[in-house]
Amino acid sequence: MSQQEKQLTEKESLHLIAMMINKAKDSYHDTGIGAIMWGAVIAVCSIVKFSEINFNYRLPFDIYLLTLVAVIPQIFITIKEKKERKVKSYDDVYMDYIWLGFGICIFLMIFIVNNVYADLTPLVKDYKELTKGRVGWVDFQFSEFVSPLFLLLYGLPTFITGAACRFRPMFWGGIFCSVCSVVTIYTTIKVDLLLTGVSAIMAWLIPGILMEREYRIYKKEQARADV
Repeated sequence: MSQQEKQLTEKESLHLIAMMINKAKDSYHDTGIGAIMWGAVIAVCSIVKFSEINFNYRLPFDIYLLTLVAVIPQIFITIKEKKERKVKSYDDVYMDYIWLGFGICIFLMIFIVNNVYADLTPLVKDYKELTKGRVGWVDFQFSEFVSPLFLLLYGLPTFITGAACRFRPMFWGGIFCSVCSVVTIYTTIKVDLLLTGVSAIMAWLIPGILMEREYRIYKKEQARADV
């Protein structure tokens, strides 16, 4: 094989790889349903928890259990979206693992927080008896004071996804979560919950609605092309 033929083959190989990557990117359009669902669930949970604290009442169950229930439809949504993808690019694989890691970290965070609170419960009880209940912060669960950590986790995969896919609404949503994670260090629990709800709307609900709209437009164009 001559040097000229070798260079030509390399160029053709690079061109073929570029075509495959572009084809993969063109064939993938996220439906946005998952983002809409999680944005709505987190926002509702945060607002309901804010309402419980602000109006001094408690539901018979922890509203954040809805996040565990939401895992079931998320599984079906993921399976359906994977079936609709004609080609799966390397970017898609990375994104899947990033969000899988995010889900694992969320569950670990909840597990850690619940265990820490369980260990602190006897101490908090004794402290309330000594102070005769005059110390306000012990009236709430320890798990309600970890908003900065959860917002930090919310922002990381959202920012990466928005930057990698060049989807600005999710990119700025991730940054918004990161900023709120710092702000909630200095704010009350009520403000923390409101900022968490707004962050879910900015990072997932609104971007999800925009993605779903783009997906419908894409499906219409594909239907016209197939005619």
